[in-house]
Amino acid sequence: MTDATPAPILLTGFDPFGGESINPSWESVRALDGERVHGHRVVAHRLPVEFDASRTVLDQLIADIDPVLVLCVGQAGGRAQLSIERVAINIADARIPDNSGACPIDAALVDGAPAAYFSNLPIKALLAELRAAGIPAEISQTAGTYVCNAVFYGLMHGLQARAGVRGGFVHIPYSPEQAAAHPSAPSLPTDIVIAALRIILDVALTMRDDRRMAAGAEH
Repeated sequence: MTDATPAPILLTGFDPFGGESINPSWESVRALDGERVHGHRVVAHRLPVEFDASRTVLDQLIADIDPVLVLCVGQAGGRAQLSIERVAINIADARIPDNSGACPIDAALVDGAPAAYFSNLPIKALLAELRAAGIPAEISQTAGTYVCNAVFYGLMHGLQARAGVRGGFVHIPYSPEQAAAHPSAPSLPTDIVIAALRIILDVALTMRDDRRMAAGAEH
């Protein structure tokens, strides 16, 4: 990469897990690989659904790619909207084993590190633009305690040493294909998720100050 070449965007999805044959996070993310957003090339990678390996792979990708923006995307079956995550917490508490069989309980992700990190994306602006485009979206106050949260926490922990690099996490619902096997479960088509990701990348690159608007939760 030369000085005149804009730094790339790192976009990640995950392997299937929990008995699913696909993961819509990866199906959506890989569709954007090689695209350019404001001159920045999108580089898509798939992460393992493993507490330790996922963070190791992500750290190495960031070191190798040196991105200006990192957006990690994960599946949250049961959620009805695209969830822009606000905060990652320093805990691993697995309801089910990860794909390597690990099942940590009440374990710190990084010993001695802060209890939580906030996304440094303009999350309210993202929400406003997604809703303006007719895409169902929300600000989520929890990324869970499974591998998605571990990746989100690891990302924001690592970015403390990379001034100016933006990072965050979004959860997406089941795809319609998956929801067919889960009666009454909501879903979001992959083409809508892809459109949403394009909006998120655009806003994350161009808006430095977030909007001030209510998007909290009572529970």
